[in-house]
Amino acid sequence: MTTDERFEQLIAFIGSQLPAPVDQQHATDGTMIFTGGSPAEVVVHLDESRVVVFEFAGRWESPDRFVVTPRRVGLLRWRRLPETPLMNALAALVKGARESRLARFRPCSVCGQRYPPEVLFNRSVCPWCDRQPPTLVH
Repeated sequence: MTTDERFEQLIAFIGSQLPAPVDQQHATDGTMIFTGGSPAEVVVHLDESRVVVFEFAGRWESPDRFVVTPRRVGLLRWRRLPETPLMNALAALVKGARESRLARFRPCSVCGQRYPPEVLFNRSVCPWCDRQPPTLVH
């Protein structure tokens, strides 16, 4: 198998391992960036020699500016590894990143639905419940 074929196989494998929907973009440095999940859960950067798996994370710099700051879970030098160990390691890293991200989700104190931490920025209340007028009980 040529390097190009292996690279294409790796692209397909990454897409199959990430939670849907999967967004694929090309960075200006030539890196391919995959983001899986809605809300985002896992980010993978792939270049000609490395694949890096991140747990999605971010922070609010201001009320209208969210900055993505993913947490690195692991890095693989994919050209150095045989196919099966590479795929097994990559699958384990994606699974770990996803589990870590989902463990950070918290319930809204009003509706009880689970949301990622960046959504519950106002007293642990989701934006949808925060906009609702309070319910009056007589």
